[in-house]
Amino acid sequence: MTRFLAIPRSIAFYIVFYLGSLFVVLACLAALPFGREPFRRTVDQWARWHRLCMRVLLGEKVRLEGEIPDGRVFVAIKHESFFEAIDLARLLKRPGVFAKAELMRIPLWGLVGDRYGLVEVQRDQGAKALRHMMAAAKRLSGEEGRPLVIFPEGTRVPHGTAPQLQAGFAGIYKLLGLPVVAIAVDSGPLYHRWWKLPGVITYRVVEVVPPGLPRDELEQRVRTAINALNPEATL
Repeated sequence: MTRFLAIPRSIAFYIVFYLGSLFVVLACLAALPFGREPFRRTVDQWARWHRLCMRVLLGEKVRLEGEIPDGRVFVAIKHESFFEAIDLARLLKRPGVFAKAELMRIPLWGLVGDRYGLVEVQRDQGAKALRHMMAAAKRLSGEEGRPLVIFPEGTRVPHGTAPQLQAGFAGIYKLLGLPVVAIAVDSGPLYHRWWKLPGVITYRVVEVVPPGLPRDELEQRVRTAINALNPEATL
């Protein structure tokens, strides 16, 4: 019965959430002339709207185990579905998120993301692109005191898998000089599907990795931590 009901519930979710998202994007654009704070508050409402639609239409709840430090930290989080990409503005206070360049090309949404604080990642584009990316990240962290967020696996991966971390993750860690907050999430079984299922999605803050570690130790600790809710995976 639960799986049968997942079909109409998911259809209702897609219609209501994405129509509402269009209005949020337009509201964000309308808020731009009124300053940074009204604009960012409007963007944050998208994540709140998403949580509301999840709870009411899908029967999905979100649980956080542990505590995320405030301020200047580098958050590395598992990426199993689109859920956590949307939910970051609800999970964290005004995060600056490393995002692939393709997302920044989406009409309207890309403009909103840029103004909010997405850090564009242009892979294989050389030293100039890297300098631009790090300057943007350090401005968000150093000048504004915002947490920075990355999906160190580089893309969404199915639940039960634990690929190696992207090579660029260790380099960014070294250049930022910030502690890494490693967070596991198990959204895949419920959210990463056309017909979404009711249940509880859990975030687990596993450990805070200090700055300055050798690459091998950093990657081993972060990879183990972000897969703490992924017992089927082979590390």
